[in-house]
Amino acid sequence: MRKLVWIGALAALVAALVVGLSQSSSSSSDAGVPEFSMSRGEVAKALAGAPGPLAAVHADAGRLIGGGVDAFNTRLSELKGYPVVVNKWASWCGPCRVEFPVFQQASVDLGKRVAFLGMNSGDNRDQAADFLRDYPVPFPSYLDPNEKIALDAGVAAAYPSTVFYNAAGERTFAHQGQYRDLEDLREDIDRYAFETTG
Repeated sequence: MRKLVWIGALAALVAALVVGLSQSSSSSSDAGVPEFSMSRGEVAKALAGAPGPLAAVHADAGRLIGGGVDAFNTRLSELKGYPVVVNKWASWCGPCRVEFPVFQQASVDLGKRVAFLGMNSGDNRDQAADFLRDYPVPFPSYLDPNEKIALDAGVAAAYPSTVFYNAAGERTFAHQGQYRDLEDLREDIDRYAFETTG
């Protein structure tokens, strides 16, 4: 009898895992997130002629930059005059993977008017580099293994998170969680990154 109970429990566990995995994979594909299919050449062509500070961001495309809070804040200072959107991500974060094509597309569509930066928090550098090879973006990410940049930006806990700065360099909003589609991200960019000071 005891053996039958164990077999039943094991069967229930296997069934739960199968259902969970199938729901997980279908929720990713059902999220409405388009695959990003532009080549590097197409991205470079789309961003050609960007103003100097934004062109400097594009020149660092896909790089993982050290230097902590000071380096990150220096870049924010260099970008004054332009709205900035910062995406906090990690290679181990499933929702980060799902939303990354949204940031790939938005950063190309808006890269001549808006600066995009990444914040790679709580991650391993090699795994982060592998992630960026799979999901290339036309902007750099700042290494934040101990979440000091995230803490300074007010998004230490949630993955992924997105922080918006207006052209004056003021933090206007932090969105915690995944962006499921480009339209939602574009709405928040219009609402928060282009916010003016009162």
